[in-house]
Amino acid sequence: MLKIEAVIQPAKLDAVKEALIAINVDGMTILEARGHGRQKGHTEFYRGREYTIDLNPKIKIELVINDDLKEKVVQAILGAARTGRIGDGKIFISRIEEAIRIRNDERGESAI
Repeated sequence: MLKIEAVIQPAKLDAVKEALIAINVDGMTILEARGHGRQKGHTEFYRGREYTIDLNPKIKIELVINDDLKEKVVQAILGAARTGRIGDGKIFISRIEEAIRIRNDERGESAI
């Protein structure tokens, strides 16, 4: 089992969800996040005053999947989230030792 964490632009959330549903991935956790990478934020003007915005709004999607879905999921996220500009986000992949369904104590891949 693998855990895929994708940090994406908020405007790309619907497209990424649709891309994942299209490949039959339906279990996901979506979190609102704030952060920055290399762009280190930006400045904006509001009512004539300058503001520094150093933490940009992001969306974090977490999925636990079977190993054989890895490339399909990665390609779905890349295709739906990419704009080609700085700040598109990142995908992190890590191993999951075990999954347990709380409702009935089901374990392993059948629990996801």
